[in-house]
Amino acid sequence: MKKIQYSVSLMGNPGHEDDPKKAYGTIQLTGVIRLSELSKHISEHNSVFSQGTIIGILTELSACIRELLLQGYKIDLGDLGTLTPTIKTKGAVDLKSFTAQNILDLRVNFLKGGALLNLRRDAEFEQTTTRAAQAAALEAQKEGQTSADWTPKTDEEGEEVEP
Repeated sequence: MKKIQYSVSLMGNPGHEDDPKKAYGTIQLTGVIRLSELSKHISEHNSVFSQGTIIGILTELSACIRELLLQGYKIDLGDLGTLTPTIKTKGAVDLKSFTAQNILDLRVNFLKGGALLNLRRDAEFEQTTTRAAQAAALEAQKEGQTSADWTPKTDEEGEEVEP
């Protein structure tokens, strides 16, 4: 099984700028699996359904989930998890003056279910370089250099920026 790659960087706490920086891990995503790739993957796992049938089911599932969330339903997807609609609101001075106009957004919370509960226990990790270090090494290699400087680049305020 492929391991999950992560990199480690020193980061400060924006709320406490005087605190020393600490090392934090960041996942390095392997990529994005789109609906067509997911449906192919499912169909290749001894499924009796074709990739097209699975795409149809997943497309309908998405549409139905949207419809039910808009009706205020919490959706229990079994071992996958639950989707719960929530709202973001702005405050009103009192109960009487709060109206639907105070609702700024309709959001969806996902709570993982049984099949996703023990991901950490089952995962294997492998440390890798940061994306910034990878980009610096590639740039140095293109320029025929044998070493690279991947010191984080900073802006005028001293905040780290992508190269």
